[in-house]
Amino acid sequence: MPPTEPWTIGRLLQWTSEYLRKHGSASPRLDAEVLLAETLKKPRIQLYTSFDEDPGDDARTAFRELVRRRATGEPVAYLVGQREFFSLPFAVTPAVLIPRPETEFVVISVLDAAREYPVTDRPLRIVDVGTGSGVIAVCLARHLPDCHVTAVDISPAALDVARRNIAAHAVEAQVDCLTGDLLLGFPEAPVFDFVVSNPPYVSERELADVAPEVKGHEPREALLAGPRGDEVIQRLVPQAAARLVPGGWFVCEISPMLEERVRELLAAETRFAAAMTRKDLAGLTRVISARRL
Repeated sequence: MPPTEPWTIGRLLQWTSEYLRKHGSASPRLDAEVLLAETLKKPRIQLYTSFDEDPGDDARTAFRELVRRRATGEPVAYLVGQREFFSLPFAVTPAVLIPRPETEFVVISVLDAAREYPVTDRPLRIVDVGTGSGVIAVCLARHLPDCHVTAVDISPAALDVARRNIAAHAVEAQVDCLTGDLLLGFPEAPVFDFVVSNPPYVSERELADVAPEVKGHEPREALLAGPRGDEVIQRLVPQAAARLVPGGWFVCEISPMLEERVRELLAAETRFAAAMTRKDLAGLTRVISARRL
C-alpha cells in the first residue's frame, strides 16, 4: 500500500479551495490562503515559497477549525480579525461592518474636496457619522495631518473597535470618539467643515437578498435603514446642513438605487448647492456630495 500523501501547504490550499468552493465561497482560493496565512502567522505571499512544507499537526488542527467556520458562512475578516482598507490593516469584529472597497471612494471624495478647500488658520473640522471600525476617520487623519476628526457611533461596541484602530495607526491626537445618534449630540450651529458618513442604507426588502455570508454575521443595525432604505439619510441631511459652515461639505455613501431619492432630499434642503456624485469601480453611483451654501 503506498504511503499517504503528506499534507503540505500546497496540498492544504488545493483541497481547501475546492472544499470552500463547494460550500459557496465566492473567492475560495483567496479565503484558503488568508486563513492559512493567519494560522501560520506569516504573510500570504510567503505561502508560495513554502508549498512543499508540512505546517505540522497543531497548525493543521487550527486551520481546519477556521475552514469549518468559513464553510458555515462566517466572514473571513471576522475569522482573522482584520481587513485591509485604503492600503492599511484594520481590526474588525462582529460589532462592526466589514470595510468594503466601495467605501474608499468616500475617503477619496473628501480628500479631493479638501484640496480645494479654503486655507484657514485652524485645523479642518470633520465629523465621521456612523464611524463603525473607524476606517474613514483614520484614513482622513493620516492623509490630512492638519485636520481634527470626531468619530460618532451609536454603538459603544463599535467605538471600542474604532479606538483600537485609532491607536494602532497613531492618530489619537487627531481623532476623538463620541457615542451618539447621528449629529444630535452637537449644537445646531456651524461647527464642521465636513460631515462624512457611510450610514445604514439597506431597505428591508434588500436585506432579504443580502449575501448569506453577510446576513446573520454583520450587525443588522449597521446595515438596515428601514422599509425604504433612505430613513437614516433623511434624518442626517438636515442635521448636517445645520452644523456645516458655509462652504463646508456633506459627503455620504449611498446605494445606487437611492441616488434619485437622496438627490431629492438634498435639493429640498435649500442650504445645499446642487449635489454631485461619484461612481465606484463597477460604474455604480456610490458617493453623493453637496456643498453648504
